Amino acid sequence: MTSLSESPRRDYTQFLTGKLVDAPALGFTPHALPAELKDFQVDLVTWALERGRAALFAERGLGKAFMELSWAQRVAFHTHRKALILAPLAVSWQLAREAERFAIEAAVWDGGDRLPDAPVVIMNYEKLERLIELDLIGEFAGVALDESSILKSFMGKTKQLLVQAFAETPYRLAATATPSPNDIVELGNHAQFLGLMEPGEMLTRWFINDTTQAQTFRLKKHGEPEFYRWLSGWARALRLPSDLDSRYSDDGYLRPAPEYVTHTIHTDHSGAAEEEGTLFRKASGSATSIHKELRLTLAERAAKVAELVNAEPGEPWAVWVHTNQEADALRALLPDAVEVRGNMTPAEKEAGLMAFTDGTARVLITKPSIAGWGMNWQHCARTAVMSLNYSFEELYQVVGRFDRYGQPRPVQVHLITTDTHQSVLSTINRKQAEHRAMQDRLIQATRDAQVAQAAVQLTIGPAHRQTVEGDGYRLFNGDSCEVIKGIEGNSHDFQIFSPPFSNLYSYSPDLRDMGNTDDDQHFFQHFGYLIPELRRTLKPGRLCAVHVKNLQIYKSKEGYTALRDFRGDTIRAFLDAEKGEDGSFWTYHSEICIWTDPVREMQRTKAHGLLYKNIRTDAANNRQGVAEHVIVFRKWGPGMDETPKVTHDPAEFTLDMWQRYASPVWFDISRTDVLNARIASTDEDEKHLAPLQLEVIRRCVQLWTNPGELVFTPFLGVGSEVYGAVQMGRRGEGIELKPEYFQWAERNVRQAAEQAACRLFPMAGAVSA
Repeated sequence: MTSLSESPRRDYTQFLTGKLVDAPALGFTPHALPAELKDFQVDLVTWALERGRAALFAERGLGKAFMELSWAQRVAFHTHRKALILAPLAVSWQLAREAERFAIEAAVWDGGDRLPDAPVVIMNYEKLERLIELDLIGEFAGVALDESSILKSFMGKTKQLLVQAFAETPYRLAATATPSPNDIVELGNHAQFLGLMEPGEMLTRWFINDTTQAQTFRLKKHGEPEFYRWLSGWARALRLPSDLDSRYSDDGYLRPAPEYVTHTIHTDHSGAAEEEGTLFRKASGSATSIHKELRLTLAERAAKVAELVNAEPGEPWAVWVHTNQEADALRALLPDAVEVRGNMTPAEKEAGLMAFTDGTARVLITKPSIAGWGMNWQHCARTAVMSLNYSFEELYQVVGRFDRYGQPRPVQVHLITTDTHQSVLSTINRKQAEHRAMQDRLIQATRDAQVAQAAVQLTIGPAHRQTVEGDGYRLFNGDSCEVIKGIEGNSHDFQIFSPPFSNLYSYSPDLRDMGNTDDDQHFFQHFGYLIPELRRTLKPGRLCAVHVKNLQIYKSKEGYTALRDFRGDTIRAFLDAEKGEDGSFWTYHSEICIWTDPVREMQRTKAHGLLYKNIRTDAANNRQGVAEHVIVFRKWGPGMDETPKVTHDPAEFTLDMWQRYASPVWFDISRTDVLNARIASTDEDEKHLAPLQLEVIRRCVQLWTNPGELVFTPFLGVGSEVYGAVQMGRRGEGIELKPEYFQWAERNVRQAAEQAACRLFPMAGAVSA
């Protein structure tokens, strides 16, 4: 970590301005585009080229293939190097036909030792490793991902391969109808591929872990506006041309909605009593249970699909299966059907898919994983899904092969399900609603960006909003780095606080929030503006106590697991701070380790290193729980002799008490003895997530201050430090940035002051004035 003192100190406002999150423009303005592009497509391609790295989330049928080809052509002409388009199996040949149709010079690479002699090269995702093996990535100045939902898997092999392979490619484009419709976090994978932001940083900045579902994140309400402003800087989303701009016509793009028909196969429940102890079979949400139930109805479901297909002998049909057993059962009933399955060679798969595309095969049997993305089959308006799973995205994509621009008829979608799998249908319906909501929000962000000419930025809020004073306390709502400058020097008798733990949590969208930082170095740059002011306002010889803990490094973000030495970095930040004008400086005075319960930590964080099962599988994964620390610094320099000494009456501060306080480890701190345990979340997103226990505050205040002295915190939160100080017969002063927390702090501190005024005797452990 580079300390602030090792680099030129920037003006604070300039530093805050530098925290504005914006997707940089890294491209160029094209001189000309194919004349066949529609007006809205010209707008999108021009924008994507000017951004340099962009995503087009355009609904199926809006011409993404032509836009990708036009984008790649202009990149190749501008750079005098090749541009690459990666596509799903068999889609490459459709792209080649589209290029020929519009006179764009493009060729499909067959995986040979040399690339085609064409400015635009098209290839299947399956050939990516071959391209890397031949060390040909550097031949391309640009890369476009067709059906970029392939980036869905957070740690998937293909996603990692794509990110690493094209990390140095100057121009990048991702195109899909929409990122995983029920998982907005996939946007982070797109941003990572485009080289704009790491997924872990995106999650930290704008998302919160949804504890109701494992490995699920949801947008913080206070982060939503900034998130979509950032997103609109590199992504465009639209269902219709008018979503981009009202002046664009939707003629030809408005289609009747697909007609969904559900066929329920009734399961034989005769064995349920013996097998499950119930009158009727019921399937759990597990894949094992679903597959077991589907096997019981295999023959009936195949018969229903065959009945539908044979009832319309003049209609093309595409039937989707999930297992080879389902495909075998269908082939027996539909012998003229063409099947494309996973164990075929790429050439065999392409031949089967092209036969259906060209109309030489009337019926196609295949899996969504093989042909569910990218294919254009507007000649077909009949499709059947022989078995459902919980993936709405999969269903959305397979229907999109038929329900798209150029389809003259309503598409009939036949869903074959069982009476034990009704929960699957309800889940798909729920995810469909979530998909629609996300699309609406993305489209609105696109409109906002258009109105603001893609330059929407957050402004820096006021440094100081209000001051509240009461009996024995003074509270400021504002930025501690700014407000503290107005506080008199050498006025604080003791300072105690829990700072934001780097970028672990973002408490607000305010740029003044220290939690709104990119990484530890960025955090300590921000913290570095406060540390000298803390020393200036502290009386010589007195103490500043800082509550910290070490932080985790997550595999999903860094590729490995470990601990970050946040405690050590905090110590170094204080000791490396520049000396005051009077020559004062910080010394590392003392430290308290606060014991934490590893079982409670495991239950709360689900940390892999604390799981008992590792003892049996690989104990090298096991680690100890993360303790908390209070690290104490002393202001050393001129004037120490004039500062009043802290003294205690041995009759009230007993030897036994001192021995407990002097222990380097405090084992008896209750984890729930915090103010925010009494309040609910103010915005349904989070609680104050870095609490300092009241007993820790009381002990430190009692040990290191005299009655009536002034205790200060620059991170007031909901008021814990000032609350504890007032309880102990001291005065309190604090600064809090977030208005919601400040309101709670004012309420809590006022209550503590009223209780102290009514108390006949000091509270237990307090020293009387």
